[in-house]
Amino acid sequence: MVSREVEELIADAPLSAHLATADENRPHVAPVWYGYRDGVLSVLTGDKKLANIRSNPRVAVSIEKQGEHGPEWSVTLLGTATVIEDAERARTARERVFGKYREFDPETEDERGTLVEIEVASATSGRY
Repeated sequence: MVSREVEELIADAPLSAHLATADENRPHVAPVWYGYRDGVLSVLTGDKKLANIRSNPRVAVSIEKQGEHGPEWSVTLLGTATVIEDAERARTARERVFGKYREFDPETEDERGTLVEIEVASATSGRY
């Protein structure tokens, strides 16, 4: 469950996150851009992260906001990831996620990454 406070921190800010996946008891952590809505974090990914999710859908996500003098707050999310093969949902997610960070250009970004939706089971936050 995600509290209103955590939702307000992560929902609209163009922050990078680190997605942690695991396969064969070996962790893999990599930065991702994300979108968040109603308890679901959306990422577009491929390669090792996608292969790990297909093998083991339990994931963790860390999001941190940096201020002028270092970190201001951090959020850790635990959840279950689902690979979404629906082309229309993926297109909508690409526009929402990439558009959060920069101007979305469907000509160049329409095929980037496979949509993964993470249903958040728990969230913890801290302020520095």
